[in-house]
Amino acid sequence: MPYSIPASAKPFTLNVPDKDLQELRQLLQLSKVPPVTWESLQEDRRFGVTHKWITETKDYWLNKYDWRAQEKQINSFPNYTMEIDGVNVHFIGLFSNKQNAAPIVFMHGWPGSFIEFLPMANLVRSKYQPDDQPYHFIIASLPGYPLSEGLPSDKDWELTETARIIDKLMSNLGFDKYIAQGGDVGSMVAGLLSLKYENCVGSHQTLIRAPIPEFETLASFEQQAVLRANKWRESGTGYGIEHATRPSTIGFVVSSNPLSVLAWIGEKFLEWSDQDPPLDDILTNISLYWFTQAFPRSIHPYRRIFASNRPDQEYISKPTGYSWFGYELFPGIKAGVEKVCNLVSYRQHERGGHFAALERPEELLEDVEEYVQVVWKPKS
Repeated sequence: MPYSIPASAKPFTLNVPDKDLQELRQLLQLSKVPPVTWESLQEDRRFGVTHKWITETKDYWLNKYDWRAQEKQINSFPNYTMEIDGVNVHFIGLFSNKQNAAPIVFMHGWPGSFIEFLPMANLVRSKYQPDDQPYHFIIASLPGYPLSEGLPSDKDWELTETARIIDKLMSNLGFDKYIAQGGDVGSMVAGLLSLKYENCVGSHQTLIRAPIPEFETLASFEQQAVLRANKWRESGTGYGIEHATRPSTIGFVVSSNPLSVLAWIGEKFLEWSDQDPPLDDILTNISLYWFTQAFPRSIHPYRRIFASNRPDQEYISKPTGYSWFGYELFPGIKAGVEKVCNLVSYRQHERGGHFAALERPEELLEDVEEYVQVVWKPKS
């Protein structure tokens, strides 16, 4: 029988009110670009985004960027929401009519959102028809991130809770077995799903904190990646320490005006990508954070990620796939990744960075499809 989406999944259309767009525009116009400093003139961006980039991007946001066009693109996909234990979860679903299609849930991290996976969703739509699509392609917006509801303010929220919500989403959609895929925080959730939930048959990830083999034993490409990672740890992790130790303060600072969000999140898209992403992609992501007030609610994982007493990563015994894109923040060298998971599928790419789904959608889709062929055992 063709797949039928349950009634608990409510069709959703994104439509930001005109008054919110007008408010954003007014606040952006009134937000002052700080004066030029020696640091903000450094074109290599070693001290953060430049005065030139902020000034030009503010002008582009005000005068050329078209939110309604981006909104239309988002709405061209089947969007849904589902209430799960008091949290309204947003997701996009490209469902298959093919018997034994593999359900895959794709999960983003910070400072990304579901839009990272839209280029992959476009590839799926162009490559398959519902009757021959080999998997159900589900993009979940993690709780606390754009378009999924904010987290409760009367209690703490752990990533284990996020994993529980995602597992229940897949169960509510009617899938007793599924695959998890993720990057950044989404990778962590994918790992938790593999570790803690029987219905998750395995995970494919693009970020794992794996040990680095002896430097002298590495290939030249791997050595360069390790050197980049060391440099980032020395000079690029201040944001994470602030998220971890003073989330309330930085929450007020960044969410106070759109120029602050542009600087704080825009820097990460520039620094963590292999090549600068298109401005429209950056601004759509930032606009979503602004309209949904996802900052500071989305930074709660950092209190664990950057904790001094963070426990060692638990070995993932379920079959795991890994794609290492060369400019990812943590080098995913195969010999190291094999020590932390049951690695059954591994691909290395010289190009691409932290936002792999957005930067290199063709390669990532191909890698995921290869992993699915290894781990998905259709029912007879």
